[in-house]
Amino acid sequence: MSDLQQIKKGIAAPGSRPDMAAFLALGFRPLYIAGAAWALISIAIWIFAPQFIGHPLSAVAWHAHEMLWGFIATIAVAFLLTASATWTGFNPLKGTPLALVTVLWVVARLGYLFGGTTGFWIAALSESAFFAISAVCLMRVMLKGKSRRNYGVPWLILGLGVANALYLKAALEGDYLLLMQRFDLGLIFMAIIALLIGRRVIPFFAMRMVPGLELPMQVRSGQAQLVLSAIAVALGVAGLPVYMAMALGVVGVISLWQVTSWKPVAVLHKPMLWILYLGYVGMGIGLLFAALHSSGLGVGVLARSAVHVHIIGMGGFALLIIGMLTRTALGHLGRPLALDGSMLASYYLMIASVVFRLAALWPSVASGGMLHAAAACWILAMALYLWRFVPMLIRPRYIAPVAKDPVATTVLKKQ
Repeated sequence: MSDLQQIKKGIAAPGSRPDMAAFLALGFRPLYIAGAAWALISIAIWIFAPQFIGHPLSAVAWHAHEMLWGFIATIAVAFLLTASATWTGFNPLKGTPLALVTVLWVVARLGYLFGGTTGFWIAALSESAFFAISAVCLMRVMLKGKSRRNYGVPWLILGLGVANALYLKAALEGDYLLLMQRFDLGLIFMAIIALLIGRRVIPFFAMRMVPGLELPMQVRSGQAQLVLSAIAVALGVAGLPVYMAMALGVVGVISLWQVTSWKPVAVLHKPMLWILYLGYVGMGIGLLFAALHSSGLGVGVLARSAVHVHIIGMGGFALLIIGMLTRTALGHLGRPLALDGSMLASYYLMIASVVFRLAALWPSVASGGMLHAAAACWILAMALYLWRFVPMLIRPRYIAPVAKDPVATTVLKKQ
């Protein structure tokens, strides 16, 4: 019996009490909670209590790092640790090992925030171990399950960890220009992973939820995306920004073209789908703005790296994440694929956060107010997610009660 079958059998019994075995059965359970909670806490600290941010990873460097590697990358790892169990039939990380990896993640968050230089090194080692262990566990099940098409996934996670280490090194050196270059490297690595996941799951989810809908999986264009994204990373490392811009621009165009082929009008009545479509569009647009910035052609506000960073990070990653956090959690927890009012509200709040944050990039007397509004919407969106999903994530998988057959019941009573 495969690990996945054991998971389904072992935690499928209905129950109303929290259960540690269920909580540590798959990677998405503890890491979805951890990532969403940290997204809420870190933004609250950054906007409303920045005095608590320590050194040497401080100010903007801390905020950028915790958003990309502390939040976005964590959710990606959680998804891949869970999805790989489906792809291969073997669970890469569960039980005590999963708990220990989660502890490594927590140590990293606390070390960067409060630990000073010693805490920074402890955090860096813990976080590097988090990415390395996740990559190794993913590779183990890919090989065991002979999932050849996914052999590259663990290397992407490892690359994300390497980019993180390079970013931290630049932060210690105090080189702001190098720091931003390393951040862009990590951002592109994360974009590669997000595009890979999005291209696979969005059309699949759409065809499952909309009867009769047939969509192309865009395998060849997806392969082109991956190759060009990898080339863009290599060109960035080599110090060739103009050529990097060309590669990023093509990747962005491919992304937008893919969405048009997925018949977006057909999913407008399904918020759980259109939020993913919207996030994928945000990724494509953000990559085009990244190309503009890398080429040096941006002027005024568009010359700032903050523009493409926030379009990709919020308009792309954050919208995809809020959609994936709900859709995949409901699916893996055996719940109906339907949104209640709080889930839908979290979508609209996240969209509002994106709009306010991008508007705040343009200098005006209202910029400060819009920044605070963006933070408030973000915090409320994550709070609603946690309020609705934590009780489900810490309990066994739900099984809907089987309706009684009145005819069979009558027959049994007569016997």
